[in-house]
Amino acid sequence: MKQRLITDVVQQMLPHLDNNQIKLLQQTLEYTLFQYQVIAEPVSSQADDSIQLLQSFIAAKRIEGCSKKSLHYYRTTILKMLSGIAKGVRQIRTEDLRQYLTDYQEEHQSSRVTIDNIRRILSSFFAWLEDEDYILKSPVRRIHKVKTILNIKETYTDEELEQMRDSCLELRDLAIIDMLASTGMRIGEMVKLNRDDIRFNERECTVLGKGDKERVVYFDARTKLHLQGYLASRQDINPALFVGLRSPHERITIGGIETRLRKLGRQLAINKVHPHKFRRTLATMAIDKGMPIEQLQQLLGHKRIDTTLQYAMVKQSNVKLAHKKFIG
Repeated sequence: MKQRLITDVVQQMLPHLDNNQIKLLQQTLEYTLFQYQVIAEPVSSQADDSIQLLQSFIAAKRIEGCSKKSLHYYRTTILKMLSGIAKGVRQIRTEDLRQYLTDYQEEHQSSRVTIDNIRRILSSFFAWLEDEDYILKSPVRRIHKVKTILNIKETYTDEELEQMRDSCLELRDLAIIDMLASTGMRIGEMVKLNRDDIRFNERECTVLGKGDKERVVYFDARTKLHLQGYLASRQDINPALFVGLRSPHERITIGGIETRLRKLGRQLAINKVHPHKFRRTLATMAIDKGMPIEQLQQLLGHKRIDTTLQYAMVKQSNVKLAHKKFIG
């Protein structure tokens, strides 16, 4: 048991020491432990501080400004990993995590994107443990980013947007479609808006984005007219910008808008009508019309420009025209 302990320590120090230092370390351990008897203690009886470390990590991410939704995602993902591997975080090795990700993918039939998201969260957790000196080295370092297939996601055509506008029977639904289409804001940002947040003269409003970061978004003249018409038609005193159609006219929810849009999509036979598709459509349209990517990043509220580039899928028809203009 004594020799096994020495071997484990030496193995963990191999990446950090040269050959002479490794030999000296091994000799020192053998000399120091010579007069001691080493008895193996069952792992189950050792104090496992994994949950406490997870709570400290979540607290650190909260201070950094992560949203409640992100914190919940971090917590549940890491807890599932701890349950699946059944080891304390200090004992987890790279091989354990590789096997966990492989088993998870097979069991849940998860996409590569999902597996890479889990890997990214685990990497953040173990990197924090390393930075805080709770572990010597993150076991995720040697697990590389999962290669994913880039799918060009659909956007709305101009005709589809007009179809949706023409089919709205309620002023509220028309104003919602216009706000989503012209501002590119997230649906979660829109449902938080109040009437007083709208500055009609400037055709702008301030939204509270991810990480509780504020930014200004802008809407067009058509949206201004439809929004003013909707607000003028309301009889309630709710400060929310968008409310339910029936009394007591409470603030509309994300689920309420999603349900309304899905129903509209089925009526018009438009594929995948969803709030986020309006955001992707605006990003694509902005790029096609020459908006600088840095300005689009600011408009959409992205922390990293790589995220903006994923939204901005250049239309194939424009690629064909550009090829004809510059090459053909």
